[in-house]
Amino acid sequence: MSWLHAVVDVPAEQHRTAGEFWAAALGWPLGEPWPGHPELASFEPPEGGPYLHLQQVQGPPRVHIDLESPHPEQTIGAARDLGADLVAEHDRWTTVRSPGGLPFCVVRADTHETPPPTTWPDGHRSRMVQVCIDSPVEAHDREVAFWRDLLGERWHETGGEEFAGKWHDGAGSPLQLLFQRLEEPSGPVRAHFDLGADDVPAEVARLLDLGATDVGPGDGWHVLRDPAGQLLCVTANSPESTERRRLS
Repeated sequence: MSWLHAVVDVPAEQHRTAGEFWAAALGWPLGEPWPGHPELASFEPPEGGPYLHLQQVQGPPRVHIDLESPHPEQTIGAARDLGADLVAEHDRWTTVRSPGGLPFCVVRADTHETPPPTTWPDGHRSRMVQVCIDSPVEAHDREVAFWRDLLGERWHETGGEEFAGKWHDGAGSPLQLLFQRLEEPSGPVRAHFDLGADDVPAEVARLLDLGATDVGPGDGWHVLRDPAGQLLCVTANSPESTERRRLS
């Protein structure tokens, strides 16, 4: 894999609100609908390639990831061999479901450049740096094994029982993946966004002013909900590109 994208999936009644919130949260305006796919649009950074997108869906809000691959057919075949289910084939991507039930898409690789962090008026910086895959206890080990076997590349073990580790491909993708074990015994696997900020309290205050709801602090992060009700975390991860920083 060479690049990860993340997609905010929201129903029609929340599409405008979600688009306005995330455009302000990222500092990137929402672009025009994709040709041939009016349900999709990208948040357009002033520098670098877009990697966060907004999609209107039928169903509840959620987050999914898109995997770029130089050989999509091989990646899809490998995913199915590892226990994933084929959901649908489209003109530009194929939708697959992980063993734990998390939808994701496989697309053909292209050339991109990671956008720099956004610098805010008070001087602090932030960028969306991570998608956290949240697995209930029953599904956690199999879900982590699936992604590790499918993606390969760099893996950083994390201490404790809550987090299994972090993944990044080492080729400049703007997003890394974190694997979290939930306290729930069972249920579907899902995902949430993690922003990296060099001033967590300032970033939390900024997002609250934009309409996020405060859930509470964690151990090195702060949990919020976006206006569509989706969880997101502000973390002390560096907002810089993962090419230029440690995974830990």
